[in-house]
Amino acid sequence: MFARLRSDIQCVLERDPAARSVWEVVTCYPGLHAVWLHRPAHWCWNHGLKWPGRFISHLARWFTGIEIHPGAKVGERVFFDHAMGVVVGETAEIGDGCTIYQGVTLGGTSLYKGTKRHPTLGRDVVVSAGAKVLGGFEVGDGAKIGSNAVVIKPVPAGATAVGIPARIIPSKTGESADVTEHRPKFEAYGITQDDDPLSQAMRGLIDTTASQEHQIALLWCAIEKLATVQTGDCVPVDAARKECFEADKLNQLVGK
Repeated sequence: MFARLRSDIQCVLERDPAARSVWEVVTCYPGLHAVWLHRPAHWCWNHGLKWPGRFISHLARWFTGIEIHPGAKVGERVFFDHAMGVVVGETAEIGDGCTIYQGVTLGGTSLYKGTKRHPTLGRDVVVSAGAKVLGGFEVGDGAKIGSNAVVIKPVPAGATAVGIPARIIPSKTGESADVTEHRPKFEAYGITQDDDPLSQAMRGLIDTTASQEHQIALLWCAIEKLATVQTGDCVPVDAARKECFEADKLNQLVGK
C-alpha cells in the first residue's frame, strides 16, 4: 500500500513542473486526493456496499471537484492535473499512467443498465482540458485527446484526436502523432505539429481549384490567339481569360 502511495506522489512530481515537494503534493493536490478517496469507494462498490461507495465518491466530489463513480476502474500512477469539473462514469476504465486535465468527461451514450457505456483508456493516455470522450469504446495506449475535442469513436494507439467531432491524426512509425523536434520526457496536451486532417483536405481542394482555373485561363488565351489568326474572335464573352480565384485568401481562412 505504501509503495502505491509513493508511486502516486512520484507521478505528480514527474508530470507537473509546478510541484516542488512531497509535502506540497500530499496537501495541495485535489487530483491526488480524488484518487485516494476513489480506492475505498471502489472497494465498497465491488463488495456490495453500494451506498457507502456512492457516499464516499460524493464526499470526494465535494472536497475535490472531481466526480469519479465508485464503479469506475482507475489504474496506477493516474494523475488528475488541476481536474476541476472532471466526470468519470460508472463503466469507465482508466489505464496505468494516464493524465487527465480539468473539465474532462468520460461519459456514456447508452441508457441501458449493465452495459459498457463509458470509454476505456489504455496506458499513458493524455486527455486534455475540456475534452469529452463519449461511448463504450477504447482509446489506445499512448493516445492523446486534444483540448475541447469531442471523441465519439475509437482512437488508435499513439494517435491524436482533435476537433468536434474529433478527427484522428494517426501515429507515425509507432510514435505518437504529438511530436516535436526534441521530445520531452512527458508530453502534455493533445497538440501536434501535424495539421488538422480537415484543414489538409480543404487546402488540397483549394490548391486543386486554383490549378484548374490557371489551366482553363491558359486554354482560353491559346484559343483566343488561334481564333484571331484563322477565323476571327470565337471566344465567348463570358470566358474566364484571367484568374480570379483567391487561393491565398482562402488558405489564410482555413489556417496554417
